[in-house]
Amino acid sequence: MEGSQRIPLRLWIDAMKQYVASRSPCPVGRASRLLGDRWVLLILREAFLGVERFDDFVDRLGISRAALTSRLQWMIDAGVMERVPPEGRRAVYRLTEAGLALRPTYDAIRAWGDQWLPRTCGDAAGWTGGAGETPTA
Repeated sequence: MEGSQRIPLRLWIDAMKQYVASRSPCPVGRASRLLGDRWVLLILREAFLGVERFDDFVDRLGISRAALTSRLQWMIDAGVMERVPPEGRRAVYRLTEAGLALRPTYDAIRAWGDQWLPRTCGDAAGWTGGAGETPTA
């Protein structure tokens, strides 16, 4: 395998994860299947801040391309985001009506974290979710 790069097993497994909708009778159980993933919440944060391009998500989050690909596909499969155009290069990822409906939930999680969890990163200390700001993951 001279000249080729080996992909760490953890990244390969992460990229191979697929979203499978929950069959739980509990709505919280169903929502947690998607929203319980750290990267999904951070992708939502960036989408609420106006990020739409794949490379911008990578740059702002520090997420691997493989992990971002799988999470965006989860979000598309769950109906939270859409890819425009569906095929080809230079696509943008936009929140659907279902994704936009998550904004009050996201704001509540952010407010709870701000009130109850200690700040350990000075860069995000004053972050309020305003457009153009770059919070740390």
